[in-house]
Amino acid sequence: MVDNWNAMAGLKSILSQSASVVTRKTGNEYVLVPITNNIADMNSVYTLNETGAFIWEQIDGKRSVEDIIIELTNEYDIDKQNAESDVFTFIENMSKYLIIH
Repeated sequence: MVDNWNAMAGLKSILSQSASVVTRKTGNEYVLVPITNNIADMNSVYTLNETGAFIWEQIDGKRSVEDIIIELTNEYDIDKQNAESDVFTFIENMSKYLIIH
């Protein structure tokens, strides 16, 4: 599935966080709470680990997917292949729930 998203969007895509998600940072983690009709959907709360939180912070409507991968390789000293896999998996999962677009 990661390859499907990659083929559809690509490395040059620029993503944004959904305006209908409230985020709270706790330590190195983020808690994402979707908002529906001005009410927090507490049944759909997402907790991001440190890597997910880092990727989330990079999704700012300005950076491309490729930029985010480069930042991830620099921050965590991992190879590009693993960084691509992590970023594309994150994007695919968050896109399913309309948390990013």
